[in-house]
Amino acid sequence: MSTEPAAAEGHPGPADTDAPRAGQGAEATGPEETAAEEGAGAPDPADTDDGADADAGAPAAEPTAEGEGVSEAAAEIAAQRELQERIAQRKAAKEGPIAAGGKLSGTAADLLAAVRAVESGERPAAVFSEPAPAPRKVVAEPVRRAPAAAPAGPAEPAAEAVDAVRALLAEGGAPASLAAPAAATLGEGADSALRDDPWQLLRIPGVRPEQADGFARALLGAECGPDDERRGRALTVWLLEQAAVAGHTALDAPLLAEALGKRAVPDPGEAVQSAIAEGDALVFQDALEEPPGGPARAPESTQETAAQDGSQDGDEAERPVRVLVGLERYALAEESLADGLARLVNSLSKDDSSQALADWEPAAAAAAGSTAELIRAAAGHGLVLHTGAEAARAEPAALVQAAARLGLRVCAAAHGVDGRRRLAEHFGPGAPEGTAVTVSGLLSGTEGPDRDRDGALAVDLLVVLDAPQLDVETAAMLAESLPDGARLVLSGDPSVLWSAGPGRVFADLLAARVCPQIASRTPDPGPVGELVSGIGAGELNEVAAPGKEVVIVPVRDAAEAIHRAVQLVADSVPRAIGVPSEQTQVITPGHGGAAGTRALNAALKERLNPGPGRFGGFDPGDRIAYVPAPGRTVPGRVVRADADGLHLDCTGTPVVVPQDAVERTVRHGWALTAHQAVGLRWPAAVVVLPGDATQALSRPWVYTAFGRGERHLSVVHGADTALPRAVAEVPAKPRTTRLQTLLRAQVPPTQ
Repeated sequence: MSTEPAAAEGHPGPADTDAPRAGQGAEATGPEETAAEEGAGAPDPADTDDGADADAGAPAAEPTAEGEGVSEAAAEIAAQRELQERIAQRKAAKEGPIAAGGKLSGTAADLLAAVRAVESGERPAAVFSEPAPAPRKVVAEPVRRAPAAAPAGPAEPAAEAVDAVRALLAEGGAPASLAAPAAATLGEGADSALRDDPWQLLRIPGVRPEQADGFARALLGAECGPDDERRGRALTVWLLEQAAVAGHTALDAPLLAEALGKRAVPDPGEAVQSAIAEGDALVFQDALEEPPGGPARAPESTQETAAQDGSQDGDEAERPVRVLVGLERYALAEESLADGLARLVNSLSKDDSSQALADWEPAAAAAAGSTAELIRAAAGHGLVLHTGAEAARAEPAALVQAAARLGLRVCAAAHGVDGRRRLAEHFGPGAPEGTAVTVSGLLSGTEGPDRDRDGALAVDLLVVLDAPQLDVETAAMLAESLPDGARLVLSGDPSVLWSAGPGRVFADLLAARVCPQIASRTPDPGPVGELVSGIGAGELNEVAAPGKEVVIVPVRDAAEAIHRAVQLVADSVPRAIGVPSEQTQVITPGHGGAAGTRALNAALKERLNPGPGRFGGFDPGDRIAYVPAPGRTVPGRVVRADADGLHLDCTGTPVVVPQDAVERTVRHGWALTAHQAVGLRWPAAVVVLPGDATQALSRPWVYTAFGRGERHLSVVHGADTALPRAVAEVPAKPRTTRLQTLLRAQVPPTQ
């Protein structure tokens, strides 16, 4: 590892001091904090870090290829709709009227009584207490079905509806730009819905509570107050949505009540119960094995109502439970995922496992080490977890090849196009078409195997790489898509940043221990691999780098950091390492700040591809980051622009982005955040650590950023002692999820 002195020549230009400070909103545990790297201010629509809010990011442009009439983005949305239909069926099967004192007892009965007390018995609450696995529902889904003529995502609202909403927004002093998204989100009669309940404005992506309060005051006048039931209900939903952006699938009821109190809701418990009674949220009680500080307590209002009802005995009152509140969308997706995984675990009979072990043993004997262990584990189990870094990807690839030689139908899916490319390199040129795919392409039907008449993928073995990037909805779609008796292997590096969407699927499965876990013993090579391996263990070690594989460049401030980063990309790395500028990626903690992606991209464009930005700020040849859906970043370049929109080349796939979608879905891509870069690798990486971004640093962030360079890593270091402290002391921030509890109720731990 070498250290370069600060450059003496050329004083760096002034930094963008008006931009928000990076790292102000890294990852968070509270419902109002988010995992976005934007810093202070409203989230940038083109960011991938706030990808958990899928409602805010319906794809506005689709990849197009010659001769291909199916849009991957449109097909993916259709696949998501199929999942939502299945979830709706599951909900309908579960939420029939519950007779008081019939199927529920203890805390669950108390919660039901509390909700009914609020609504005078008119609306029952949806309470779930360790639900039993529901029978699998199959939905016919023909392969590669043509997308509907309408654009992917919500249908375009009628002009009359938009005009009506715009007039109401003007009356309430809200921006006219919210008219179209409000009409699309709230549907037919959006203006009437907003007039009846002005706080419905909070359902529009990007609207803050202060703005909704102002809108309500303008419409309601003296009738508007902080104790309005509609306000409390809307804020409850908004806080749960913010929690989902931060990665949570549910929130502890006391934490949600505390956040509502900070928003001047006088009776948080009543607000939560109102949201539950209206069907805007669901409440769960999950049993705790060992309560951390005594039995979990339900909200006081719930306890008081239960005491008056007299339905709770002393023993049941002490039963340790955790009361959680969540949005239906993510809560039921998590249930669907648990059911699907349990089905895979249980559908492989002992006879099938024994026969498979015998059939697969020659392949395992021909392999070595953890590869052989993985083959044997996959032979005898329906679900297997595999952990390892980049070099370990060869092991699941070997598993796929071994299974194919046995005559099994196989498929391997990576998080993105770059991951698919790296996976295909392990297969070689002779691999059948469709063996290596992307997760999105597999689910949309544009890549991979066909589906049978029941909608299940025609596979016997599915291997999913980059598994930490699976959110609960994507993972649920994968599990629901596999037929009974199929094998699922989830492989990934547990040390990288988690998914952009809600949930921590891979981490939860590792913690649940309901299936075999194979830890790779294949280390990443070279000084970069040695450095990153140490970071994963919480140690920032100095490594020998005789070929300048790792270089540390100290800087004093953000302006110097930008200057040195541009110098490295444009001159030093191409000259000393032999990696051209177009194969070097800059990574920084946030979009805002004096050395965030905006400032860095502006400086890099000026040096590498200067131009007037005549196409919405872009010129032909600009490197870009295209975001077809929240949480998915596709690198590419600008080709041209015309009346159809901005034409991009995304790793060989032509993409046309309509003019009105460019601002939302495209940004310059010389510099990315680590959340955008996860799952991608380049020959060289330049990681910029400005002093104003130290709050964003954590061990997973550093591990992810430093691991993006295959041959070379330069660290523009202005974080001082914050870097080693983050590696040693700052793990991933926790996410509240229910997957472990749901899965353990159906599958006993293996150890």
